[in-house]
Amino acid sequence: MAVVFPPSHLNESTMRELDAGYSSEVDAVDEKEWCRLLHQFNDANIYQTWAYGLVRSGRQNISHLLVKEQGRVVAIAQSRIAKAPLIGAGIAYVMWGPLWRPQEARVDAEVFRQAIRALRNEYVCRRGLLLRIYPILFDDDSPCFISILAEEGFTRARNEKGSRTIIMDLSRPLDELRLELRPHWQRELKVAEKQKLEIAEGSEDELFEMFIEMYREMVVRKKFREPNDIDEFRTIQRLLPAESKMKIMLCRSSEGVCAGLICSAVGGTAIYLFGATSTAGMKSRGSYLLQWKLIEWLKRRHVPRYDLNGINPETNPGTYKFKSDLGGDKGRDVRFLGRFESCKSMVSLACVGVGERLKSIAGSMMRK
Repeated sequence: MAVVFPPSHLNESTMRELDAGYSSEVDAVDEKEWCRLLHQFNDANIYQTWAYGLVRSGRQNISHLLVKEQGRVVAIAQSRIAKAPLIGAGIAYVMWGPLWRPQEARVDAEVFRQAIRALRNEYVCRRGLLLRIYPILFDDDSPCFISILAEEGFTRARNEKGSRTIIMDLSRPLDELRLELRPHWQRELKVAEKQKLEIAEGSEDELFEMFIEMYREMVVRKKFREPNDIDEFRTIQRLLPAESKMKIMLCRSSEGVCAGLICSAVGGTAIYLFGATSTAGMKSRGSYLLQWKLIEWLKRRHVPRYDLNGINPETNPGTYKFKSDLGGDKGRDVRFLGRFESCKSMVSLACVGVGERLKSIAGSMMRK
C-alpha cells in the first residue's frame, strides 16, 4: 500500500516538515509509472531506472520516493536498501539522485532541498537507516548546494574525494565539434575512416554477448580489475523498456570484431559505460571511429551532453588522454561533489561500517 506523508503529518521532533505546498509519497508507483516519471527529468540516468535497482538489489530492497508541489511531481529518487538480518539496521543508497531537474522547466535549488529532506525523513527518521546519496552535482556548481546539504543534516561520506569526469557539450553543430577535437584525436579518426571498417549497432542481446567476449579478452590482456559487473548490465539491458535500453556499437575489421562501446542515453546526458578494443582494433583505431559515430547518433537524438564517465590522469593516463583529446579544449573537466550521508542510528552506522570493512578486505584478498 502506498504511504503518503503530507507536511501536516510529520513529527517535528524527528522530522523536518516540507515547505508549504510540498508533500512526499513513498512506494506509491509501479514500474511502468516510474519509467514514465523518469523520462520527465533532464537528470534521469540508468542508475535510477527500475531495472538497475531490481538487478543490483532485488525487488524487496528498492524503494521509490516522490516529492510533489501542489500535487505535481517535481522530484523522484530510487533508493537501494541493504539491512542486517533481524535487527533491521542498514543503509539506503541513492545513486545519482535525487532527480529534480525537470525537462524544459525552470531549475530550482529549493526543489533539491525538499527532495533530500523528504529522503531523510523517510529513511533516516522513519526507518532508522544510514542514508547515503550521490547527487549529480559538480564542484563548479553553485556553492549553495553544499550549504543545503549541511542545513538538511548531511555530511560528506568518510574518505570521500569525489571522482572526475569530462562532459562534452553536444549542442553545437557537428562540424564544430569535429574541429574541437584535439589534433591527435583528429588524426587517429582520419586513419580509422580510411580503414575498411563496418559498424554494427543496436540494443540486442546478441550484440551484448559479442561485446562481452571481446571485453573479457581485453581484461585478461590488460590485467585490470573490472570496475563494474558487465554481466549485471547485460541483465539490466534485458529488463529495460525499449526507450531506455543501452546503445551498443561494434566495429568489425577483416579480423573480426575489433572494438566496441556501450552507452546509456536515458536523460539529457549520455553516459559512456563500457569500452573494449582488441589488438586488431588498436591497429585500426576502431575505438576512435566508434566514439565519433556515437556522437553523430547522440546528435540525431538531440542529446545535449555526453559524460565520458571517469578520468584519472595518475592511475590511467592512457584513457585520460583518449577522453581528454576527445573532449577537446571545450570539454568540461569536473569533479563530483561526492557522496553525502545522514544517520541518527548508531546501530546502522556501526553495521554499515563493519560491512564496508569486510567488503574492502574481501576485495583486497581477491586482488592478491
